[in-house]
Amino acid sequence: MILPIYVYGQPVLREIAKPVDLNMEGLDQLIADMYETMKNADGVGIAAPQVGHSLRIVIVDGTDIAEDYPELKEFKRVMINPEIVEESKETAEYSEGCLSVPDINCDVVRPKRITVKYFNEKKEPVTETFDGFGCRMVEHELDHLEGHMFIDRVSQIRRKLLGGKLRKLETRNFRPRYRIR
Repeated sequence: MILPIYVYGQPVLREIAKPVDLNMEGLDQLIADMYETMKNADGVGIAAPQVGHSLRIVIVDGTDIAEDYPELKEFKRVMINPEIVEESKETAEYSEGCLSVPDINCDVVRPKRITVKYFNEKKEPVTETFDGFGCRMVEHELDHLEGHMFIDRVSQIRRKLLGGKLRKLETRNFRPRYRIR
C-alpha cells in the first residue's frame, strides 16, 4: 500500500526513532509498504519516520540510478535498527534531495565511508561498510532516524536562502507529485 510521505514541518521527522522489536506484528508489511511508497515517489531511499512511524527502519535502493552510478547495480538494502559503528575522517560533498523536502537540493558534506551494523529483512545481523554514492544514500536515511534532515547540514546562509521554500512546505503551499501528510 502506498503511504503518505510526511514532509518538512511534521513533528515525527524531528523525533529520535525507537528501536524495532524484530518480532513486531506487521513489520514485514510496513517494510513492503515503505518500499512501494518510495518507488511510487521515484525515491532511492526512505526511512520509517518519513511515512509517520518513529521506528528505526531504512530502505535504500540504487538500482534505478545504476546507469549513472554503476556500483549501485545491485544496491538494495533493508536496514532494521541500523547503527553507525565507524566513519571515515575523509569527507565527500554531494548534492542531496529528499522526499520529505521536495524540490530542494543542497550540497552536503558527509563522511566518505561508514560501517553500519543492522538487521536485514530476514532479521539476520549484518555489519557492512559503505562508500561512494551508496554510502551517501545510507547516511542520508540514517539521519532521519536521529530526527535530522539534510537541510540541517547546510550553512546558515544557505538555510536562510531556503526559508521561503521551507515555509511553503510547512504550510503545504506547493503541488506535490506524490501523496503527502
